[in-house]
Amino acid sequence: MKRGKKYLESEKLVDSAKQYESAEAMELVVQTAKAKFDETVEVHVKLGVDSRHADQQVRGAVVLPHGTGKTTRVLVFAKGDKADEAKAAGADYVGAEDLIPKIQNENWFEFDVVVATPDMMGVVGRLGRVLGPKGLMPNPKAGTVTMDVAKAISEIKAGKIEYRLDKTNIIHCPMGKVSFGKEKLGDNFDTLIGAIVKARPSAAKGQYIKSCVVASTMGPGIKVNTSKYQ
Repeated sequence: MKRGKKYLESEKLVDSAKQYESAEAMELVVQTAKAKFDETVEVHVKLGVDSRHADQQVRGAVVLPHGTGKTTRVLVFAKGDKADEAKAAGADYVGAEDLIPKIQNENWFEFDVVVATPDMMGVVGRLGRVLGPKGLMPNPKAGTVTMDVAKAISEIKAGKIEYRLDKTNIIHCPMGKVSFGKEKLGDNFDTLIGAIVKARPSAAKGQYIKSCVVASTMGPGIKVNTSKYQ
């Protein structure tokens, strides 16, 4: 695979065989981000669980202390007072059955997170085929199926992210922007890894975090030593 000059320069700064302490890794991720835009920093955590088993699923949500640096657009399925509450709390879009044809037929996806009150899940369920594959389906574990829509919206707007295991037993999450600097990225990293460790299923055997890599959008992967979190 042909790499650009900037990437190759950044790659020289990283020892691919080394596991860096988190503070050093955050410093490197900032140093190796050479793009002309404010790159997103992502973390990829491989876990020693088998996601095919229901009792080894790892999923949840956590509010990052410094947010993600991205404005999250929230769509709320609610009616009556709850719809008014959602609008007052700063939801970008609020609706009910009226939103179904718009999403299904017009392929409208101008939102990043979906929140629903429990009574609306019958309606939202009809969109399962469309929202599910995009990871947009509301879920009680992630706090997005709730009667307290105002709290859910304020947390999401404050930087709440959802983490979930993919089919290859890896969690991929954004954890901020390069412009945050190493300290803020370090805080977000500690909070996210702490939440993933807390969510360890009781059925998980052996080493829980197999590997952890952080990288900016256009930068090389940096391995992080997570032994202190386990």
